Amino acid sequence: MFRRARRTHESGPAPEALRLVKVSKTFGAEESAVTALDGVTLSLARGSFTAVMGPSGSGKSTLLQCAAGLDRPDSGIVMVDGAEMTGGGEAELTKFRRSRIGFVFQQYNLLPTLTVAQNTVLPLRLARRRVDRGRVREILTAVGLGDRLGHLPDQLSGGQRQRVAIARALVTEPRVIFADEPTGALDTRSARDVLRLLQEAVRVHGRTVVMVTHDPVAASYADSVVFLADGRLAGELHAPTVDAVAERLAHLGDDALMGV
Repeated sequence: MFRRARRTHESGPAPEALRLVKVSKTFGAEESAVTALDGVTLSLARGSFTAVMGPSGSGKSTLLQCAAGLDRPDSGIVMVDGAEMTGGGEAELTKFRRSRIGFVFQQYNLLPTLTVAQNTVLPLRLARRRVDRGRVREILTAVGLGDRLGHLPDQLSGGQRQRVAIARALVTEPRVIFADEPTGALDTRSARDVLRLLQEAVRVHGRTVVMVTHDPVAASYADSVVFLADGRLAGELHAPTVDAVAERLAHLGDDALMGV
């Protein structure tokens, strides 16, 4: 079962949207084993926008996968909205993800035979939750697709497809939205629009966004940046700017090449 965390007050939401405690993950066995995460402890507040960055192989994608419940860590604790996600069976984990977590992927993950509206409500259908069509239209209008409800994905631009993915993530009213390189396949203008929508998800809708990215420009839209190197936390940057992020990344790359 998913266990609730102890709280300092009897009522009210958990103070942390996401908490990882000594989370480790290794791929392979014996001599070929690769440690992707090495005892990572991290706490993110509700209503925050955090970018996760690091050199190739630093563990940032594995961190997102474990934090989002898409993969299980070998050890450690993952908590979302005060509930431990590292226990329970696969059915419980699936139910937990559908009720508390939203996803935005680089390649959109839209079903080509479903319309914009149908793709948006798919998580509600899978969870057998009631569909409020007025609310769905409201969300799609907010992301600039109010006149595209009946369109299929191949009738949309890349930026519009990613907006559908964001609407799909918002419609379930999740506690945390995980975004994996959400602007990686977009042009500059579309990427900017998508990043602003993620900011709105935090500032207007009160969601918590965790975004893996390699792009300093994308990271500059976040409230803070968490850096990883060799599966371990390697620093944090608040109120990031493009230049500050790029400089920190350059040093992380140097450290990785030196085996530090």
